[in-house]
Amino acid sequence: MVAPALATVAAMAVLIAALVLFSARQADRLAFQREHGVISTVLAQSIARIAHDQEGVTVWDDAVRHVRAFRQDPVWLDTNLGVWMRTYYGHDEAFVLNPKDEPLYAMRAGRRLSASAYHQDIARIAAPLVTELRRKLRQPSPEDVGPSALTPGTIDLAIVSGHPAIVSVKPITSDTGTIPQAAGTEFLHIAVRYLDTGFTRELSERYQLQGAAFAKRPLAAQAEGAVPLRSSADQLLGYVVWQPFQPGSLLVERVAPVMGASLLLIFAIVTILLRHVRQGTLRLEASEAQAQHLAFHDSLTGLANRALFDDRLAHQLAHARAASTSLALLYLDLDGFKNVNDTLGHPAGDELIRQVGTRLAALVRSTDLVARVGGDEFAIIQCDIEGPAEAEILCMRIVEEISRPIDIAGTQARVGVSIGIAMGPADAGERTELARKADIALYEAKSAGKGRYTFFAEGMDASLRRRKEIETGLRTALDTGSGLEVYYQPLYSAQSDVITGAEALVRWRHPEKGVISPTIFVPIAEEAGLIEQLGEWVLEQACRAAVNWPIGTISVNVSAVQLRNAHFAERVMEILRRTGLDPARLEVEITETSFIENASTCQPNLTALRARGVKVALDDFGTGYSSFTHLRNFDVDRIKIDRSFVSGIGSTEDGSPIIQAIIDLAKASGLKVTAEGVETAEQRFFLSEIGCNSLQGYLLSRPMPATAMDAVFRVGGHSSALADAN
Repeated sequence: MVAPALATVAAMAVLIAALVLFSARQADRLAFQREHGVISTVLAQSIARIAHDQEGVTVWDDAVRHVRAFRQDPVWLDTNLGVWMRTYYGHDEAFVLNPKDEPLYAMRAGRRLSASAYHQDIARIAAPLVTELRRKLRQPSPEDVGPSALTPGTIDLAIVSGHPAIVSVKPITSDTGTIPQAAGTEFLHIAVRYLDTGFTRELSERYQLQGAAFAKRPLAAQAEGAVPLRSSADQLLGYVVWQPFQPGSLLVERVAPVMGASLLLIFAIVTILLRHVRQGTLRLEASEAQAQHLAFHDSLTGLANRALFDDRLAHQLAHARAASTSLALLYLDLDGFKNVNDTLGHPAGDELIRQVGTRLAALVRSTDLVARVGGDEFAIIQCDIEGPAEAEILCMRIVEEISRPIDIAGTQARVGVSIGIAMGPADAGERTELARKADIALYEAKSAGKGRYTFFAEGMDASLRRRKEIETGLRTALDTGSGLEVYYQPLYSAQSDVITGAEALVRWRHPEKGVISPTIFVPIAEEAGLIEQLGEWVLEQACRAAVNWPIGTISVNVSAVQLRNAHFAERVMEILRRTGLDPARLEVEITETSFIENASTCQPNLTALRARGVKVALDDFGTGYSSFTHLRNFDVDRIKIDRSFVSGIGSTEDGSPIIQAIIDLAKASGLKVTAEGVETAEQRFFLSEIGCNSLQGYLLSRPMPATAMDAVFRVGGHSSALADAN
């Protein structure tokens, strides 16, 4: 019985030993796969993160202005584009190139260097990336200009200063679009992060990868623990090596003495071994699940990222078509986020994004998906709904929830949200097309005043195309000077037969659509960031035309966007110097509502202009706040009574008492008054009698080109000449 028993025990021992060894090898293999996957994932995320780090500081009006004025304030580049990138993001080197690809700034290891340091190691490596980026900027691909596209950039792996490194090149561009930049001539920002310092240290400390380091070639003992680093040209730069953790082998090593010491306890030992192996497997599976989660979720908010969002949207659309159900795709954009980011700083902006993400996730069902798809942009897939009514209810809850104050950095921040909604598959059965239509609806929501939601409608697509066509045509007209012309409508003295001034009015004849009203193309110019260029062009044309006219003032309309520019007053004075017009003969007009709503930002420019003799007029008075209290607080020379009041003179709804009151109060405040829209002799007589200073309207003269105005002045500039011109 002993022999069979021993044989049985031996057979069981061999079987158990074989099982243990197999399990150990499996555990070692899973551990190696997990560690290999972690390194590959962290490397890919590091490559993507360096470009994201740059995005936060290169898409910024201030960055454009300061790199252009680098020699005046190089410290600003240290604290925003150079040394700060080291202290905040851990970048090892940073460089700024001018539009000629010449080095302007250099930083290494947290210290500013001579710009010539660029040529030591990085120039040869960065040159092809710079060339490729310039090509992208001049000839962007559809991926570079889509509604969700990031700023174009180029990135690669290379050996920099003896270190394996990520090299990323990004253009420094305007975030508002208000700073003109010719495509391909932007300043460039180059960021470098070494992979054999902070990257390998992060692998060792954060992911517990023993002995993680960089090596030009793997050691024989680490042949399985090596991930090759290759450039985009497939050049082998070296390896990330580490000592693979072998939980199975370690386990066998520890239990082998116990197994040899007592076969009588073999079954208990096997039970313990199996339990330990199972626990190790579960830990590895959990690690793999965590790596999978990181690959498909936003690191800041924990929400789904763009990759998971696209995959889920395609899947849900297919399900909706098959099951004859509906889904709603919501695109959300925060209103006022940039103001919080600029005033409280990037960490506060990140905290705001996190809290908004938490609020959104709390509002949806478990079957729905909330994703962060951009800086302050979110998307929601609302699955299996009956129709638009359910989506509308969710939108109302979102608008209400996001509008509540958010506690950040010891203060309360307030933002709003605009939402565009597209219904699938009713609006589109394909993922890309449905996303495009939701984005169009979001654009319409923001255009309508923000803080609201809008469902996609077919007319929006055509309307957006028309707006884009007008925007493109206007850009061409501004670049070439063709199609645009300034007309002038005289201001006529109410007490004499003399022209006292003129108002400059822009006109545009589109090569295909004909004459387009300013009420259409001026708002588009403001949205597209063209209003400053257009306004300055009109101002220069008007000053140049009026310099030899025998009139007191030439009036030019100015938008609040122009007045918010800190350099506007300087630009006006430069135009006056070029054209030779006396500043006392220029009058800038701003509408009453935009003046009051933007008073704090507009006032410095208005004060600077008035100090140099330029006059200020308030247009469309009576349609907005109509408060003389406001006028006493700001420097205004003249008010223009809106035509809606003038047209009421002598009608059943008589506006005469209102006009009389405005003129009396204006005189008491020392202001001159002009009445717009004078179209009848009765209106002219009444306004003259009650003390209005000047009149403007079709009764006296329609707007005319500069050549017609020249003709009027050649024959005396009286009302008879105006009648002949009309």
